[in-house]
Amino acid sequence: MNFLAHAWLACEGNDDFLYGNLIADGIKGSDLSAWPGSVAAGVRHHRKVDAWVDHHPSVLDAKSRAPQGKRRYAGIALDIVWDHFLAREKANQWEQQQLVARCYRLLTARSAPDRLATMVPYLVEHDWLRSYADFDFTCQAVAGIGRQLTGPNRLAGLIPWLHSDYPRLEADFQILWPALSAALSSSGFDVSTQR
Repeated sequence: MNFLAHAWLACEGNDDFLYGNLIADGIKGSDLSAWPGSVAAGVRHHRKVDAWVDHHPSVLDAKSRAPQGKRRYAGIALDIVWDHFLAREKANQWEQQQLVARCYRLLTARSAPDRLATMVPYLVEHDWLRSYADFDFTCQAVAGIGRQLTGPNRLAGLIPWLHSDYPRLEADFQILWPALSAALSSSGFDVSTQR
């Protein structure tokens, strides 16, 4: 659910590649043959990023600090919190404004897959990608996504922890983001081929 981070990591690619990165959480399974090549490449890129992030020591450490019994859902909340730090860090940058406008244009012009179909129009209408810079808004988004899951809202139960652990989470992000950017740069995966 960290749309902004995935957008930044895919912004040098063409619109199909960026779109694939934005909608990847709504696509199940490994068969991507129904999608155009650049969209499928974007989905694969998104999944590669997610796998790398999920195993990074700073993310594993953050998850271990989550309240007992709620750690299974901490990864979802952390994805959104990473977008908060990124949105806050880049809030006044022209590049951020251009990227957000591009994402909204793509998400408005094309329908999102099943699991994201109802959320994406709301995300665009309420300007989530810029609003993530406000931590209270970010926490509301975490709770809102928790309402979409079956059973009790376990994501809302993580919000007190997110507030109390905020300085450490920020420090985790300051390690994670540069490490992720460097890993993608050195991996040989060139998004410019998706132009």
